[in-house]
Amino acid sequence: MKNITLPIRFGIVASGCLIAYFLVLALLGKHTNVFFSLFNGVITGFAIYETLKYTKIREGAQFGYGSGFKAGLTTGIVATILFTIFFALYSTELNPSFLQELSEVWAKDYSNFKGIVFFTVFIMGIATSIVLTLTFMQLFKASNNPKK
Repeated sequence: MKNITLPIRFGIVASGCLIAYFLVLALLGKHTNVFFSLFNGVITGFAIYETLKYTKIREGAQFGYGSGFKAGLTTGIVATILFTIFFALYSTELNPSFLQELSEVWAKDYSNFKGIVFFTVFIMGIATSIVLTLTFMQLFKASNNPKK
């Protein structure tokens, strides 16, 4: 349990940053522009990077690819789950017209549009977490190249 507390804490902080960013966009009226969600990857990526960095410092020579991958993925999954829950609450309870504004065309064509959007947000978060964890582990893994 001790090994997983750091990634969970970073995941909670990342989700707080994602929520704050979304609310700032909502205040500016830009939250319906999907382009701005690209910055979510930067926020999640920073949290995963910091998790891997501190995990490597804490574990020292015992740091392996598996433990780093688990830590980074845990951070991303926690952030994704918490942000998806917030997103679902925001779009159903706080601003019910948000999904209609998000996509005028899709909302009319699909009967379960809310579920599709929530699932998409969740899958995008998980995919981002996996890709960023694999990418950052290339920086933190031990090299197999012989030293000269």
